[in-house]
Amino acid sequence: MKRLLAIMRQNALITAMVVGCLGYELFTRVEVLAPMGDSMGPLMIDWLPIGLFLLLYFTFCKIKISELRPRTWHFVIQIVRTLLAAFMVLMIYLFGDDPERKLVLEGMFICFICPTAAAVVVVAEKLGGSIGSLTIFTIIANVVTMVIIPTFFPLVEREANITFMMAMLMLLRNVFVVLVAPLALALLSRRFVPRFVQYVNQYKNIGFYIWCVNLAIISGVTLRNIVHSTVSGWVLWCLLITPLFVCLIQFAIGKAIGRHWNDSISAGQALGQKNTVVGLWLTLTFLNPLAAVAPGAYVLWQNLVNGWQIWYKEKHGKLIW
Repeated sequence: MKRLLAIMRQNALITAMVVGCLGYELFTRVEVLAPMGDSMGPLMIDWLPIGLFLLLYFTFCKIKISELRPRTWHFVIQIVRTLLAAFMVLMIYLFGDDPERKLVLEGMFICFICPTAAAVVVVAEKLGGSIGSLTIFTIIANVVTMVIIPTFFPLVEREANITFMMAMLMLLRNVFVVLVAPLALALLSRRFVPRFVQYVNQYKNIGFYIWCVNLAIISGVTLRNIVHSTVSGWVLWCLLITPLFVCLIQFAIGKAIGRHWNDSISAGQALGQKNTVVGLWLTLTFLNPLAAVAPGAYVLWQNLVNGWQIWYKEKHGKLIW
């Protein structure tokens, strides 16, 4: 039993995904448990923003104020991200005449254009990245997203009625609730209740384990979306598999860029770890809703990559990739 618990702890992200998927299957397919699943499911969904706020607050309590400044690679990554999204727009223009092929390309497009996940700081901290640097990067990423979403979306779907103001309000709300508010509260806590912050910082992995709880819920929701998807055949498989290649490409490019500034871990996470909640909302609202399978699958792939990185870091002491 101790050996099993140790393996689960070393592979916490993968364990969380397995628990989430098994939990969904258990509480939907076992007739006795189905009513409990129906009542608990909405409560778990409501927990997600609360859990995200708490894990970011606990993580930001460890932040170094000197790291809260833009870096050159922040802007290089944004240029690369914009070019990748623009390339997918071109692919859709050239090869999107077939509806099924266009659906797969739209799925890849949304995985490229998504902003960086706010929870990126939690995984980056485990890997030895910079919390402060990624916090500033995430703010920059959302500002850039305000511009590129209303620019690119009408080119992908002519009926996508999205304006700069709409994108700005949506992303500003997202940034304030899940990033600025916990950061401000953490900085105020450091100033006025330093003893509490010292106490919290004794528990180094508290934010990470809250993220594991959130990931388990997200994995269950993702599996539900895949199971209930009306897409079938090769299209479904493409929507599930192509995000893996998109994920690996973005992590690899991010790390390659980061090496030039001796910050490959932070840069890799910055480009590779996506806010797929925003991606799902954008897909369901402005693109073909069937393409929402792709950002859902991306959640699983990016956390498999994160889980492997954390396992490798703990076993060997450093990452070689």
